[in-house]
Amino acid sequence: MKIKKYLKVWFLLTINVSQIAFLSRFGAILFIFGKILRFSFFLIFLILLQAKTQSIAGYSLWQIIFFFATFNLVDTIPQFFWREVYRFRSYVISGNFDYFLTKPFSPLFRSLFGGSDILDIPMLFLSIILIVISATKIGDISVMGVLFYSILIFNAYLIALALHIITISVGVLTTEVDNTIMLYRDLTQMGRIPVDIYRRPLSWILTFMIPVAIMMTFPAKVLMGLLSWQWIIFAFLISGVLLLLSLKFWQFALKNYSSVSS
Repeated sequence: MKIKKYLKVWFLLTINVSQIAFLSRFGAILFIFGKILRFSFFLIFLILLQAKTQSIAGYSLWQIIFFFATFNLVDTIPQFFWREVYRFRSYVISGNFDYFLTKPFSPLFRSLFGGSDILDIPMLFLSIILIVISATKIGDISVMGVLFYSILIFNAYLIALALHIITISVGVLTTEVDNTIMLYRDLTQMGRIPVDIYRRPLSWILTFMIPVAIMMTFPAKVLMGLLSWQWIIFAFLISGVLLLLSLKFWQFALKNYSSVSS
């Protein structure tokens, strides 16, 4: 019953946000077109780069495209579900966050799932289509590979969830959200191509300190049979630790929250 209640709240909030998004239909169409155009330009860039170099870090063209498509899937779904994070600062500085704390459901849920952005749906379908097409071109794919790919995609979302919780926790303490979330976006953009292409210590940093490789590169590599089971276990350890720490940080932020009325 509790899950049903939260789903209903999320659905109603998404409807409200969607109505606002489509107040200007031309603006909505322009927004979607801009995302598809940026997606297409980078895909063309990868094709041209591959044509000049024959291979990128030892990967074929379709493998590179598969990495890029996986990145877009991992990057787009958090934006779809947790778009409210981008609006969170206004709630804190206006005092509306105080109302979140008085409602009969989790303020963390309200802060994250305050309405999904349906304008991201076209990009989701485009990413899935490109994943399917490129996956059929990279060679034999095992059932276990697909299974572990799906598991590591889910693991990537756990990491993204933890980082979004950390972002709004910082917002509660400092009212600073925009720069933090854009820093997250800038860092994850480095995962559009496999992190193997970066030299050490950058590739090491993107794996062990900032888990971009775990989120964006590991799922694609496991489908290609290029990832050992030790790395899979490591990926789950990182997501588990990050999620636990983010929830602890959120509780700390709430305890130290000073509303605009105080």
